Amino acid sequence: MNLQDVAKKAHVSIATVSRVLNNVGPVKKSTRARVLKVVSELHYHPNLHARSLAGGKSRTLGVIFSNLENPFFLDIFRSIESDAHERGYEVLVANTDYRPQQLVSSIHLMMGRRVAGLAVIVSEMEPHLINELTEANLRVVFYDVGTPSRNISNIRVNYPRGVQKTVEYLYSLGHRRIGFVGHHTGLDPLSDRQRSFIEAMKRCPQHVEYATAADRDGPEGGQQATRQLLQTGLRPTAIVAVNDFMAIGVLKELRENNLRVPADVSVTGYDNIRLSEFAVPPLTTVNIPRAEIGHLAFRALTPEEDGAQLEGREFRINPELVIRESTASPPGSA
Repeated sequence: MNLQDVAKKAHVSIATVSRVLNNVGPVKKSTRARVLKVVSELHYHPNLHARSLAGGKSRTLGVIFSNLENPFFLDIFRSIESDAHERGYEVLVANTDYRPQQLVSSIHLMMGRRVAGLAVIVSEMEPHLINELTEANLRVVFYDVGTPSRNISNIRVNYPRGVQKTVEYLYSLGHRRIGFVGHHTGLDPLSDRQRSFIEAMKRCPQHVEYATAADRDGPEGGQQATRQLLQTGLRPTAIVAVNDFMAIGVLKELRENNLRVPADVSVTGYDNIRLSEFAVPPLTTVNIPRAEIGHLAFRALTPEEDGAQLEGREFRINPELVIRESTASPPGSA
């Protein structure tokens, strides 16, 4: 089965079939629909690799994530994938599990596949990789790492602002002993988040106490880090989790210690993944617009699709606090 067979049955030229499959050039809606119907009937599958070689241009994008088990990353992927499929691109995905060496392998794999652009949504970035990608003739989008350059775009969330809003809110409720649950604090972006919490606590107008604990990313890690936190002697009346995925584990560990949320301990997350609405109780969190991040990443990697000049720019996103039922005044407060 080839292009000639499709063109013959659809009563169009081979060039028209090619324009339809590549989503380029003017084609009447009725003709496009007829060609796509024939493609479906004949079960025709174009050779994408050959197409990119013949046209001199890849229609594949690469996306690398730190942890696809975390819905935060999965939501960004879905947004990129939706835009990509709508514009005739395929998406090649890799997951690093926060391992720097796996990131190196994944980036080299993507470059070897001659992807048209690469979104790197990770926390374990190495400086030499940023330099390598800057020197490569490849469009790249980083999330929360690196700086913009000729072919590098950057998407940054003002994470400290979200942490500051969370701490200020808990302080306004009367909390003076607050714990922080994080993960992979040996990686710069994640250690920055713990530092943001500590700095926010130090800015409180009256004396406060705090402690931090960390484990792996996920509910199990959140549970284990909470267990460590409860053993510090702080006896927190509130716990700030680095993300909602870990906050689910925080809630579980508190239940197992017969601590009620929020009557005994308030809990907050970060990201506003859909699970946060369905937690028991629904989770106070900080909203990060994952779909918007995905759309921005796709547009920065494919500026020719809409003519937008998005290469080499930095996009800053300001998160907003979402108050739900997992937070309240501490026990014994007026």
